[in-house]
Amino acid sequence: MGLVDRIKRRLPIFGQPETQGPPARARPMPTPESDPPEEQSARGNKPVHEFIEQYVKENQVVLFMKGSPSSPQCGFSATAAGILAGYGKPIAHVNVLADPDVREGVKQVTSWPTIPQVFIGGEFIGGSDILKAMHESGALKEAFARLP
Repeated sequence: MGLVDRIKRRLPIFGQPETQGPPARARPMPTPESDPPEEQSARGNKPVHEFIEQYVKENQVVLFMKGSPSSPQCGFSATAAGILAGYGKPIAHVNVLADPDVREGVKQVTSWPTIPQVFIGGEFIGGSDILKAMHESGALKEAFARLP
């Protein structure tokens, strides 16, 4: 018996497996009760524009992003969160994937078409590309220096 024949005999699709164990159990299908809960929106039942305005006023650094700073869901959001984290200030964030109304609402408020969006000291800064450019030029350090 050649090597190929010996291998085939051990593969269940060609022959009998070398060791017979208990039959494999089928995995149970996830049910709605066993699925992980979806992330709830930070907005609650507030009107979108009111929530955005209040959140930006209450927090020095706000990042509207996909995911969270510790678990970003896109590269641009990861870049923005990483740059902001380097300045050592607390970052308030809103996961726009948890609330499509906030995702569209922040775009309307800022007239900026993409996510992430960054606010520092209540002022809209821009997205990850602008944040990166400001970081490289030193302008972002100046913006952070103006914060209390």
